[in-house]
Amino acid sequence: MRISPYPTGRFATYLTKQAKAFRDLIYRCQINSYYVDAGTAILRQGEQLEQIFVVPVGRVSMNIIAVNGRRFQLGEVNCDHHIFGEMEFFTETPCQWTVTADEHLQVDLICIHRLMQALQQQPEMMVFFASALAEDYQDSMAIYTSRLLHPIAYNIAFDLLQQKQHSVTLGGFDKVNQEAERFGTSSRVYRRAVKELIERGLITKQGNRLAIVNEPQLRRFLGSVDPSE
Repeated sequence: MRISPYPTGRFATYLTKQAKAFRDLIYRCQINSYYVDAGTAILRQGEQLEQIFVVPVGRVSMNIIAVNGRRFQLGEVNCDHHIFGEMEFFTETPCQWTVTADEHLQVDLICIHRLMQALQQQPEMMVFFASALAEDYQDSMAIYTSRLLHPIAYNIAFDLLQQKQHSVTLGGFDKVNQEAERFGTSSRVYRRAVKELIERGLITKQGNRLAIVNEPQLRRFLGSVDPSE
């Protein structure tokens, strides 16, 4: 979630009015700041949370590894005072995801004990967390559901269309293995799906990125795919 509230939702007007107060509350609980290099884990899956983290600006990515060793990449985020560890702060459970810095960036540390006391004194500020977590939950569930119920080629095509139409929160990667993990599959299966879309004349490869070349045809493809295939 971001410190700045999302512009949509039932409480958008209230949150906008109280945005400065919420930011002040978060930073009253700050205990330190430091810089990390690309590749540094800010949060590690399975570790107990000791602080929550705010990344003012910079790119980070999130992934989770299953017991069988397979990794799922949620995607890359361009941070704008994004908070990480807020779910674990409320549930008091180990970190679910590993959050990795993808470039040199600043991290602000927020004391969870100070934050807990501050929220108990100003419980109205809980609305910021509730609204942001609800938005993030819906976005994440949409991603998981699509990955689970549709073929890889469909998900790649749909993702490209979403990126073209909307300002997406979670972006893709330049490396094939990370993109494959973002779609919950292997590099071999991912390449085969990309090849299928290229051969259909729907997309093209520009360097390390994919681009739509025939949007009407791609839309017809998305409307014709059987999820059971």
